Amino acid sequence: MSVTARTAVVVGVDGSDTALSAVRWAAAEAEQRGAPLRLVAAVAWRTTYHPRLPALAAEHERQALTRGAEQELQAAAEVARLTAPELAVTTEVLGGQASAVLRDESATAQLVVVGSRGRGGFTGLLLGSVSIAVAAQAVAPVVVVRGETAPHDSAAPIVVGVDDSPHGTAALGFAFAEAARKRAPLVAIRAWGDPVNDPYLAGIIDWNAVESDERHVLDECLAAWTGRYPEVTVERVVLRDPPAAALVARSHNAGLVVVGSRGRGTLRGALLGSVSQAVLPHAAAPVAIVRPEAGDRPEQ
Repeated sequence: MSVTARTAVVVGVDGSDTALSAVRWAAAEAEQRGAPLRLVAAVAWRTTYHPRLPALAAEHERQALTRGAEQELQAAAEVARLTAPELAVTTEVLGGQASAVLRDESATAQLVVVGSRGRGGFTGLLLGSVSIAVAAQAVAPVVVVRGETAPHDSAAPIVVGVDDSPHGTAALGFAFAEAARKRAPLVAIRAWGDPVNDPYLAGIIDWNAVESDERHVLDECLAAWTGRYPEVTVERVVLRDPPAAALVARSHNAGLVVVGSRGRGTLRGALLGSVSQAVLPHAAAPVAIVRPEAGDRPEQ
């Protein structure tokens, strides 16, 4: 299924405050996209026999968990409608582990949105197994919304980390499309850090030449996209800083920070490695994680 053929903006709901923050952000995003909002609660009810839990008790547990999830969805739907009164909102309780449920939902979603920390089925959403699994496996882009994130600001800059891997290309495509749709400026950051540990070598390296090479890489990565989206104003930033630090620093004035699900070179391990582990807990804006199959592609 193509990116444009996908339908709803999907949000994982678990009753936590951060999930409700994600609902608010996603409702505004869905309204802007002209897309419906789908609120999903995952309930990992018992599916195997346990000798100390009779079948009747297991069914009672299932019904109780379902009722609780339905109440959480109703509260989330109210939050969504307060944010975007005309928005089409649907809710559903689904059985299974949260990561698997959201991964399946991502196959037909425009976007999957989750809070930075969860409760119950979404516990440990920021740095635990659920968030890592969803971001690593989801077909659609995944946006992690921190609880303290400012309200949805469609005019704020889109910040994107640039590398020349397929994952980086997908992140650039998503970032340009978002900037064009929101009529927001784009900040493209190429940060390569300082890989030289030997102080003698560091002293003789021509850093101006390195910066020139990195700027050339940045220009090449952007070339196809600037031609495709000429209306997007692009600020090109080349820094001799760690990539995560550069992205976090720019996140304070950003509406969205975009990274590829994995990197190469300067952004290696952008999802599961040190960059993502630093960006996700410290970014002051929502963070979008984009896999190659989820992103747009430049015209050849």
